[in-house]
Amino acid sequence: MNEVPPAIPSPPADAALRASSRGRWFSDEYVDEMQRFLGSNACRRLAIFALPPGFVLTVIVPVYNECSTVGEVLERLRQTGLPLQIILVDDGSNDGSSDVLDRCSAEGDVQLIRHEVNRGKGAAIRSGIAAATGDVIVIQDADSEYDPDDIRGLLQPLIEGSADVVYGTRYGHSDRQLSPWWHQSVNGFITLLASMAIGPRLSDVETCYKLSSRETFQAILPDLQENRFGIEIELTARWARRGLRFTERPIRYQHRWYDEGKKITWKDGVAALYCIAKYGLFRR
Repeated sequence: MNEVPPAIPSPPADAALRASSRGRWFSDEYVDEMQRFLGSNACRRLAIFALPPGFVLTVIVPVYNECSTVGEVLERLRQTGLPLQIILVDDGSNDGSSDVLDRCSAEGDVQLIRHEVNRGKGAAIRSGIAAATGDVIVIQDADSEYDPDDIRGLLQPLIEGSADVVYGTRYGHSDRQLSPWWHQSVNGFITLLASMAIGPRLSDVETCYKLSSRETFQAILPDLQENRFGIEIELTARWARRGLRFTERPIRYQHRWYDEGKKITWKDGVAALYCIAKYGLFRR
């Protein structure tokens, strides 16, 4: 018997007020005030910057059996204060997530796309890219491992024009939960091979947080092939071939276990090695 999906957590009474207050962080008035008070160098280090007029960030959220976390993720996205287009891609969920997503899609900033059967994260991302209309696209997992507040810092290099692609790295800095040794070791090995075969010297190729302009994503959309987690390698390879400038920014990460709903397995690690050869060495 299917479990009854949990209700979406009711936002606090002052949630809209907090979101509006955080939205002020990106206004010209706030940035000018902070630059007078802190100076331009400190503002840059603190990721205090103004958004271009009319700017919209498209957030693609692939969802497969995440009924217990997706509502919270949406609320945390809204609390960033960023102007958002949220694209939820229901990738054939069968745990009650579809009912939760129906309620979520009633909000004006949410667009819902459904896959009748589970096709994989890569297929969900491709569907989201095709529907995106924002200026910049970021990928957000529907679990609780990644903190949407980090998107602000990731967005900065794109806004100031110092990078074409920004990855959020989970490693190489101190403000993070320590992952199991095997998790970090396997990720480090895959990242090292990908860097050698593809080009950019990354520290975390398998990160969820990948940001770039909508045009950059959609330019490679006709070539994308991977349906599962191999999309992480393929995106990197296809952008690297175009000579784009890569930048990494540190992010926070809360590792979860398989009994908590983690989807990636050792088979996806083997598939990543195949994708490194396919898109890196053989440039398919």
